[in-house]
Amino acid sequence: MSVYPVRPRGSAPRGSAVRGAAKLPARLREAWDRPLTAYYVILGGSLLITVLGLVMVYSASMIQALSYGLPSTYYFRKQLVAVAIGSVLLVAAARTPIRLHRALAYPLLLGAVFLMCLVQVPGIGETINGNTNWISIGGPFQLQPSEFGKLALVLWGADLLARKNDKNLLVQWKHLLVPLVPVTLLLLGLIMLGGDMGTTMILGAILFGMLWLAGAPTRLFAGVLGGAGALAALAIATSPNRMGRLHCIGATDPGAGCWQAVHGIYALASGGWFGSGLGASVEKWGELPEPHTDFIFAVTGEELGLAGTLSVLALFAALGYAGIRVAGRTEDPFVRFAAGGVTTWITAQAVINIGAVLGLLPIAGVPLPLFSYGGSALLPTMFAIGLLISFARNEPAARAALALRGRKPLTGAMTRTMRRYVSRRPSGER
Repeated sequence: MSVYPVRPRGSAPRGSAVRGAAKLPARLREAWDRPLTAYYVILGGSLLITVLGLVMVYSASMIQALSYGLPSTYYFRKQLVAVAIGSVLLVAAARTPIRLHRALAYPLLLGAVFLMCLVQVPGIGETINGNTNWISIGGPFQLQPSEFGKLALVLWGADLLARKNDKNLLVQWKHLLVPLVPVTLLLLGLIMLGGDMGTTMILGAILFGMLWLAGAPTRLFAGVLGGAGALAALAIATSPNRMGRLHCIGATDPGAGCWQAVHGIYALASGGWFGSGLGASVEKWGELPEPHTDFIFAVTGEELGLAGTLSVLALFAALGYAGIRVAGRTEDPFVRFAAGGVTTWITAQAVINIGAVLGLLPIAGVPLPLFSYGGSALLPTMFAIGLLISFARNEPAARAALALRGRKPLTGAMTRTMRRYVSRRPSGER
């Protein structure tokens, strides 16, 4: 009589764990290919970034508020009001039909240009930290029109390129560049009159992203990029302030005019793996300038450590990847250009801000999207997130999934059918 080994009750064979690990990439790919994945990633990722940003704004700003004789919650309350208004804009953008978004393109562009012209009128424009890009709207509230210029460029540029794409005009380089590039140069010129180099970099990134999606030939793309680089180099070389910021890349001596850059590195270095604890930052006690705006990522690293900063980076990476998915899977050219423009805007601004805090890029004075303090930057960004949510919801497979949700669960056949439908759609890649 043969004796078989008896496996203890409740234990699983070793091979099943290996097979499960081998199937994990396929399961993750299957989960990512589901119709509503991009919708949930954009909605959940932006919500987590905004909520964590509120917590960090309160922690990073309380000392500065008290030093000005204000309540410790002063900046937090203003940011909370901006988040509440921005949430209304996000929901409105997510529920607005795409044709109405296209109808808003020209009025928004004209309004942004008008406000940016008002900034340069003496007595109306306000100068903050050396940049004249603000308009006072009463009391402690200011408006920065250049932030709305980003949203205006995305909507107007997407509508323009979509209409030309429908007429097969984008194969001609003149139609590809005119009037998109001249209008962008107008916006850049109005912003540079106020001295805001950081916002011009982001608008330039939006322009290049949309040209890339429109299929600009490599030589034309390289020519535009080279011209923009030459103008940027000229703007930096003619400004001692910008030259000083450039010299602070990788600086280790705070006394050489690089106080903010070096103390940002000090904050990150003292955070360790898991940080000193929420609210326990030392650098925010007057050593680090702008701890709740441009350098809030440094305070996050000091209080939440490497784990906190990597979490923020992962959320932005997921948000950017979901935006690329939305742009790549649509057949509507307006949606492709607008989703690509918004994704380029948010990811480029995050890279510029975080790169400056890490000492890898010059300090450009741009906030971390959805995270830093500032209502003027938050409101158009939340509206742009609403655009991405609207586009993700309007994918045919996503619409079918939303229509079936709440009626009966999706069967395997329904899921496979929608996946096959999505896989037949063009990716939008060049």
